Parts: sequence; C-alpha cells; structure tokens
Amino acid sequence: MIGLSCYILADTFFVSKGLGANGLTALNLAIPIYSFISGSGLMIGMGGGTKYSIRKSQADHKAANRTFTSALYLAAAFAVFFMLVGLFFSGTIVTLFGADENVFEMSRTYLQVILLFAPAFLLNNVLLCFVRNDGAPQLSMAAMLGGSFSNIVLDWVFIFPCRMGIFGAVFATGLAPIISMIILSPHFIRKKNQFHLTKCRPELRRFCGILSSGVPSLVTEVSSGIVMIAFNAIILRLAGNVGVAAYGVIANLSLVIISIYTGIAQGIQPIVSRSYGLNDAGSMKSTLRYALAAALILSAAIYAVVFFGAGQIAAIFNSEQNAMLQSIATEGLRLYFIACPFAGFNVVISTYFTSTERPRPAHIISILRGFLVILPMAFLLSQLFSIRGVWCSFPATELIVAAVGLVFYLHSGKQAEKTA
Repeated sequence: MIGLSCYILADTFFVSKGLGANGLTALNLAIPIYSFISGSGLMIGMGGGTKYSIRKSQADHKAANRTFTSALYLAAAFAVFFMLVGLFFSGTIVTLFGADENVFEMSRTYLQVILLFAPAFLLNNVLLCFVRNDGAPQLSMAAMLGGSFSNIVLDWVFIFPCRMGIFGAVFATGLAPIISMIILSPHFIRKKNQFHLTKCRPELRRFCGILSSGVPSLVTEVSSGIVMIAFNAIILRLAGNVGVAAYGVIANLSLVIISIYTGIAQGIQPIVSRSYGLNDAGSMKSTLRYALAAALILSAAIYAVVFFGAGQIAAIFNSEQNAMLQSIATEGLRLYFIACPFAGFNVVISTYFTSTERPRPAHIISILRGFLVILPMAFLLSQLFSIRGVWCSFPATELIVAAVGLVFYLHSGKQAEKTA
C-alpha cells in the first residue's frame, strides 16, 4: 500500500520540481478524483476478496468463482462510469473545485487522463486483492511495488527529458497499474490461481454483498478526496493558491501514511476472514492485537519523523523556496499528523469488522471519518482558529471516531461472550 500511494507522492515531487507552485496547486485540485477511482477498486476488491476467502475456507468453490466473476462485472460498470465522466465533465469538475485561469488547463488535463485510465486502476485493485486472498501475498506486494517504482521512473522521464509537463505526470501514473498487472500475470499463466471466471448471471444480491463488505474501504479512500475538496475550498479563502500548494504537501504525505494503515488492514483481512469461516475466534482476536500493536508502533515512528523533520519535508516540495509555503506546510505537518495513532486504529478496526461479516459498525466508523465529523469540524475550527483550525480538525475527528470504534469493539465482544 505504501508503494501504491507513492503513485501520487511521486507526481507531487516531480510536478513541484518541474512546474512549481501552480503545478502543485493544479495537481491538488484534480487529485481527489483519484481517491474515488482507487476507493471504488478497493471496495470491489476488498469486498469480493473477503467473500471469496470465506467461501474458499468453507470449500464452496463454485460460490467463490461466482464472487470473482461478479467482482469483474462491478469493476467494468464503474470503469464505464469514470470514463464517461472524464470525457464529458473534466472541465466542469475542476472549475467546481476552484481552479482559476492560472491552473485550469493543467488541472483539467490531469483529471481527464486519470479518469480515462480508470479501467486499469479498477482491474488492478481487484486482481491484487484476489491474488492476495489466493495465497500469494508476496506476488501481490511485488506487483504493487513494481507498478509504483515504474511510475517514479516514468514521471522523471516524461516531465524532464521528454518535457511533457502535467500530461507526462498523469500518463506515468496511468501506466503504473498496467505494469502491476503484467507482474501479476505469471499467477494466471502458470495456472496457480484457484479463482476463475465462470458463467453466471449478474445477481443483485451478490453485488450488494460484495459492495457492502467493501464500502468501508471505499469510504476510507474517498474520505481523503472529499476532505481535500473541502480543505482546498477553506484554504483558498484563508491563504490563496500558496496555501493550497502547502496543503498539497500535507495531503499527499497523508495518503502515504494512511496507506500504511490500509496495508496492515488488508494484510489481516485474508487471515481474519479465513479464521471467521473456520469459527476460530482466538485466531481472529490474536491477529487484531498484532495489527493494532503494529499500527501504534508505526504511528509513534511516523510522528517523530514528521515532527522533527517537518521543515525538511516541506522544503523537498518547495522548489521555488516560497517562504509562505514553507511556513504554512511546516506548521501544518506538525499539527495534522497528531492524528496518526487514532487513524491507524480506525482503519484497522473497520477492516476487522468487515472481514468478519459485520459491516454495520465498519460503515458507521467510515462514514463518521469521511463525512459526518471531519467536514463540520473543519469549518468550525477554521472559523475559530483560522488555518491552524484546519490542521487540527483531522486529529480531532480521528480521536472522536476512535472512541466510537472502541465502544463498538467492546460491545461486540460482550455479545460474543453471551452467545458462547
């Protein structure tokens, strides 16, 4: 997941070097849509992978294959939707997101191309999740990292030697999932895959089951895009384009950090789902404890790096050495990432619930994080404390939601004891 999120971080770095603050602003205005594409792919992949793993552990191979086929139907439907949006509504969307005449064309180009590559992003996410649940997590990781590193190399090639500008950055990003799928291909060529396409009619019940299990993954990804849209609007009012460029540094680093927690959550999903299918409660709880411990240790390490290295991190993306951008980004990094341990807990516990076919608490946690708490908090705190309030709204939200998640987990434990 770190590798996957580096798609965007590489764009941020090379765009900041090649196109300056305006390029960074254009990227940050267009990039929330990537969260919708990635989130849709993860929703289908994680939801389908969870159902597949449970059916496989119960030796119901026909149902497992129908789950895979249904996941591909869903991916195709979402791909058509995103491509149509890219063809006809790119300019309208970036205008709604606040692009002015200085950054409109760059934002529109980035958004349109990323939407036209949606089929590759969706199919790659689905295949990665199924291969991971098919007993080949190392190959899945290799494909993710291979695609990401190819994106970094192609970013440099297209932006600098080829001088392709913002199109080069997004074209490199679009090629990455294709390279990832090529790395996955030996799993199918050598016929190691235990999931196959099968003849089955599209069934609404199966679609709903996949989507229901995957919705928390969608909301986790999409929430970052929605938060970016809202924060962009608030920061444009408070600090203009330079403020949005500074937020671009924070937001794109946040994608990488949240992806670490998403990676831990995706790592436990096949184990927890298999244990759930076998009714092994002890293994489920043990796996969750390991995941939460890993998230907490990583959170402490991440925040130490961010706190002490905030100035250096901001400077990496500040190619024009803009003093205002440097000041805003440095302070923002230190305040924004206080959220790390709470965000890690929320992502892991949400996936734990969906992996054990308890989607309702996962949905509530995800929706609280993505919409119901963060947006009012951002507007309220920005009114009270200006731009510092914007940065503090993220940790405040994650703390509140973590308390809710803990209550759900303790309640579910008591219910399980009563049942036993």
